Amino acid sequence: MINIKNLHKSFGDLDVLRGIDLEVKQGKVIVLIGPSGSGKTTFLRCLNLLEVPTDGTIEIDKTVMDFNKPVRKKSITSFRSLTGMVFQSYNLFPHKTALENVMEGPVIVKNIAKHQAKEKATALLTKVGLGEKIDFYPFQLSGGQQQRVGIARALAMEPKVMLFDEPTSALDPELVGDVLQVMKDLAKEEGMTMIVVTHEMRFAREVADEVIFMDEGKIMERGTPDQIFTNPKEARTRKFLNLIQG
Repeated sequence: MINIKNLHKSFGDLDVLRGIDLEVKQGKVIVLIGPSGSGKTTFLRCLNLLEVPTDGTIEIDKTVMDFNKPVRKKSITSFRSLTGMVFQSYNLFPHKTALENVMEGPVIVKNIAKHQAKEKATALLTKVGLGEKIDFYPFQLSGGQQQRVGIARALAMEPKVMLFDEPTSALDPELVGDVLQVMKDLAKEEGMTMIVVTHEMRFAREVADEVIFMDEGKIMERGTPDQIFTNPKEARTRKFLNLIQG
């Protein structure tokens, strides 16, 4: 589903990504861990082309973007539709209901008829446990509920890959579980290909097919959750895990 070769991203003189190579098979869940500033979020934003890589290639579902040559804006828009992104902050339209937030993309971007978009949005909100909240505005919803609306909104665009950038980091601890459960269900029931940046190590252990440890813009180590959490090979990985797991 995903094939990334020699991906670089620089901001002026600052090299944030320094040669990322990664293959992800369809239906797999990849969890990215690592210290702040290691390049995890920039990597996700490059996959979604919110940041255009400096060099390298990204292939998603047999569509290839080569950043070693100029990239057209139209190509970026088309490629971006292959991924759905869920951010740390919910980014919902405050003046629209949960239902309207989820309908917005399909109606405006994909020109889907409103009645079809409404039917699909209702089904997705029900899937994420918000069937009774479809007419609520963001201010009437908890942070966890708003984040689940964000997940439904991303799914409404029918992406090939879902990208999650620390989706629970802004939530109160008691609200984290509901969001993680929706993500677990996506992985288990829908077979959705997912790349997740998170500090939720329990989620990584339970759901990830592969855990990747990033530092200084590189993939330092990768393996199954058991390999990474029980017997990491790299001293840098061990140090990070000792800190984050106490």
